[in-house]
Amino acid sequence: MHATTIIAGRRTAWAFALVPILLALAVIGGVGEAQHDADSRDLLPDHADSTTAAWLTDELPQETTEAAIVLWTADSGQLSDSALAAIKPQAEGPFVPAEDGTAAFTVVPVPAGNADTVGERVEELRDRLRADAPDGVTVQVTGPAGVHADLGKVFDGADLRLLLATMLIVAVLLVVTYRSPVLWLVPLVVVGLADRVAVVAATHTLDAAGLPWDGTTTGVLSVLVFGAGTDYALLLISRYRDELRVTASRHEAMAHALRRTSEAVLGSATTVFLAVLTLLLSLTPATRGLGLACAVGVVVAAAFALVVLPATLVLCGRWVFWPMVPRHGDTSQADRDGVFHRVGRLVARRPGAVVTGTLVLLAVLASGLVGMRFGLDEADQLLDRPEAVTAADRLAESFPAGTVEPTQVLTRADGDQVLAAVEGTEGVESARVSAEGGGLTQIEAVLAADPGSAAARATVGDLRDALDGVPDTYVGGNEAEAVDGRAAAARDLRLIVPLILVMVLLGLAALLRSLLGPVLLVLSVVATYVAALGASWWIFSTVFDFAAVDLKIPLFAFLFLVALGVDYNIFLVTRAREEAAEHGSREGMLRALAVTGGVITSAGILLAAVFAVLGVLPLVALAQLGTIICVGVLLDTLVVRTMLVPAIAVLLGDRFWWPRRV
Repeated sequence: MHATTIIAGRRTAWAFALVPILLALAVIGGVGEAQHDADSRDLLPDHADSTTAAWLTDELPQETTEAAIVLWTADSGQLSDSALAAIKPQAEGPFVPAEDGTAAFTVVPVPAGNADTVGERVEELRDRLRADAPDGVTVQVTGPAGVHADLGKVFDGADLRLLLATMLIVAVLLVVTYRSPVLWLVPLVVVGLADRVAVVAATHTLDAAGLPWDGTTTGVLSVLVFGAGTDYALLLISRYRDELRVTASRHEAMAHALRRTSEAVLGSATTVFLAVLTLLLSLTPATRGLGLACAVGVVVAAAFALVVLPATLVLCGRWVFWPMVPRHGDTSQADRDGVFHRVGRLVARRPGAVVTGTLVLLAVLASGLVGMRFGLDEADQLLDRPEAVTAADRLAESFPAGTVEPTQVLTRADGDQVLAAVEGTEGVESARVSAEGGGLTQIEAVLAADPGSAAARATVGDLRDALDGVPDTYVGGNEAEAVDGRAAAARDLRLIVPLILVMVLLGLAALLRSLLGPVLLVLSVVATYVAALGASWWIFSTVFDFAAVDLKIPLFAFLFLVALGVDYNIFLVTRAREEAAEHGSREGMLRALAVTGGVITSAGILLAAVFAVLGVLPLVALAQLGTIICVGVLLDTLVVRTMLVPAIAVLLGDRFWWPRRV
């Protein structure tokens, strides 16, 4: 007896619906998520100069504190003598007035801890200083402690907002897709349970593997599970609805639908699983953690879609489709004259023109890549601009640009010798020994160049050149980390992107047992990615005024667009292969388009909307990732999978399946 018959069986379906749901509830409520204290060093590439410097700071006795920079500025004109006399006693460290007379700052050590702890201490400091500020003077707190505190504040409740927004978007689009007040609840509940199980399973897997994670990891994981899980659900339910029209027994209809869709879902899930696992080759621990978490999520989503969902649906009966209940004997979707029949006729009449037109469109969109900039400053990482960011901007107006986040040099060599070398480096405004202990010296260097600028990166390179012959000496801090992050991102892109393409190509070749078709499908996905990246840069630079694209986004966007774009390839071509066996390659592709066009379009719109919800989180990088994937998925489902691929298949005929014979 086939497994699908057991899952959808009259006597066994209840077990495949009820038992997994009860187990899921037990796991969610009884086991819960694993806990991990996020560390900013998880975002740094392995073995980089700046990463070594960051870890060496643990050996310094002063590492129990973070620096809060208190900035006083005159509301107009310069700080008066009376104002300076009033604020100077509040400085717990050196009091530094600006040469232009409009501002002054001091550095206050704040006891280190997690974001909540640091946030409380920074807020106490802000309240106390504002209460004592003289009239006409504004006081703000920035520096590492201020940024740490404000980052924690903007993330408060972000995970819950993301989950609720995702569920709301999925619910609305499912109602629109199914036009039923009941049916949408079944896939939403099943995928929602899958999401919570995936988060629990993924965090415990990461904990066992010794990999880090944070709210961003679980947020992206939830979006992926909801997106992929709902895609699988749409494909299954669409096929089940068709089978109910030709099969009297709903159990037999589901068994047949599950048998037909399981190959596509398993092929898609396996390809996505292998693709996201390539992130384990990244130099960055947080990226490796995201890859493993997403791999776990894809497995859970596919399992719930292929086991729990069909069993639950078949238990509900035909009435769950009310008011558009499919009856035995109704006309099948493939024989109805719908929108995608008309699209198919257009493709069949002018396949060459369709191919040329879609390729020109993709090329025009891809031209947006001209002038694209990469690498966000720390101040540009957040969609909002909290006090620490605005204060840092104001500080840079009256003091050297690198004052807020000095570049750090950690050395076990002679501190005086290293200090002299740092001070003598062009582009260094000032330098001082900030901490010593255990044979280790920390030197803080204020750079003259603006943070994130090419000049700042050049100064970091000059510092490293100047210290190249000094043993056990490492250049760290934000600017150095940005330099090393660029190098690591470029290396990951060069290594992982080809591997993803190979994984996807092998997966398609194994599923279709052909070569030419998979190569063309992979090329179509790559073209979609390039076009989406170009179109998104236009959006970023003109609508949102983003200065650049985060360094990690091209890789993440490629991964998710290619991996998820394979879903729609597989949904279309597996049905085309099935139809081609009876109707021939040309007609088989057109019938497949007529049958799957609606579900692919619905799935694409839903997935695009789900990834767009990443903008709920306050990070610019996630908003950029969501936008690129949203644009790419819409292009893929509305243009490439609907027009370009069917047109290519019509032009090639049986050769599309080469060397396999249909």
